[in-house]
Amino acid sequence: MKRWLLAAIPLPALAHGFGQRFDLPLPLWMFMSGAGATVAVTFLLLARQGDLQPRPPGQAITVLERIPMRGALETALRAVVLALYLLVICAGFIGTQNPFKNIAPPMVWAVWWVGMAFISALLGDLWALVNPIDTIYRWTLGERPGKLAWPAWAGVWPAAILFFVFVNMELNWEGSEQPASLAAAMLAYSCLTWLGMFCFGRRCWLEHGEVFAVVFGLLARFAPNQVQGGRWQLRPFGAGLLVEAPLGWPHIVLVMLMLSSVSFDGLLETQPWLDLQTAFDAPPALLRAGALCLLPALFLLAYLGVCRAIAGCGGGAGLAQTAGWYVLTLVPIAIAYHFAHYLSFLAMAGQYLIPLASDPLNLGWNLFGTRFYFIRLGIVDARMVWYVSLFAIVAGHVAAVWLGHQTALRQFGARAARSQLPMLALMVTYTLLSLWIIAQPIVNG
Repeated sequence: MKRWLLAAIPLPALAHGFGQRFDLPLPLWMFMSGAGATVAVTFLLLARQGDLQPRPPGQAITVLERIPMRGALETALRAVVLALYLLVICAGFIGTQNPFKNIAPPMVWAVWWVGMAFISALLGDLWALVNPIDTIYRWTLGERPGKLAWPAWAGVWPAAILFFVFVNMELNWEGSEQPASLAAAMLAYSCLTWLGMFCFGRRCWLEHGEVFAVVFGLLARFAPNQVQGGRWQLRPFGAGLLVEAPLGWPHIVLVMLMLSSVSFDGLLETQPWLDLQTAFDAPPALLRAGALCLLPALFLLAYLGVCRAIAGCGGGAGLAQTAGWYVLTLVPIAIAYHFAHYLSFLAMAGQYLIPLASDPLNLGWNLFGTRFYFIRLGIVDARMVWYVSLFAIVAGHVAAVWLGHQTALRQFGARAARSQLPMLALMVTYTLLSLWIIAQPIVNG
């Protein structure tokens, strides 16, 4: 995803994810040891309180029955985002095909994919409120019922499959850098979504098949804000990830894809990956495609192994049921690494929007007087990025440990602490892996 941006940066001086070189003030193993110890100590503190009652799933602190001017605000937001959606498509087709001078690549990858994920996790499900594909359908066809019933076995399998396709496009498709290709992909996905809404009903497809509604919705379950049925609710961070019943295999696979894809994006920029390419002497696209299939499978196998151990330690619950109970406890880790990995990318790519906002179609306009804005690649201090990333990764794993403990209290009661020992091992391992990836120098493979 970031190749079009990295092409403009002097790579030999980079540390991973930074726009400039940064030498760690302490050896990496000391940071990794401290982070792993923090996660372990969190578990020990929670284990000492194992007799406490678990928090009810999604418990709200404050409820506002009526949101002032809700209809007008929603309509205005939908109109603005719809206009941006149409602008990006027009710019992709009729604008210059130079990704540095076209508004489509930074809008799609930086503002929408990275930015919307940040907003969803920290504030709430904004995508459900402004989704332009949904807006077009609502404002034209409305809420007409679907012609087909959604089969119970399907779950969110369409969203999981489409997310796998999206990750392959993001990381292994040359067209991801080309404005016209991005615009064509947006239109193709929009048509697929409208077809799904027409066949199964608008709400049904949004809940099961619209991949970004499902993914951003999962991230938003971590957020403290929720709007449901016209009611605004304020809840503790992460409370929405506590489920009332175990989730099925589609959600399990989708969360594994979310975890593995962002980790793989980081691995693509490291020296070990470049060494692997050299050792196999295979086309890079083929090697990436193979890894994109293998890595999620490895993550899934590791998670299922841990769930098997949890079931054994806690009293013999079934594997599928245990995996369904705990899968959303891993979502804070996906949020943390998404934040750590893409923070500097968002800051740098977002700068390209400043001049492009004045001339979005490359017609020589200067609407806001920013057409000649100078791009400062080192605007984000590398030291700050490292410490923010370190904090995000540790905080994400601490949140995951807390959620796992809350889930274990409801599932196993007095045996909660013992049942979480395998999960603790997984959390510490992934903490160390995440920090190692973030600390690696960038290479251009």
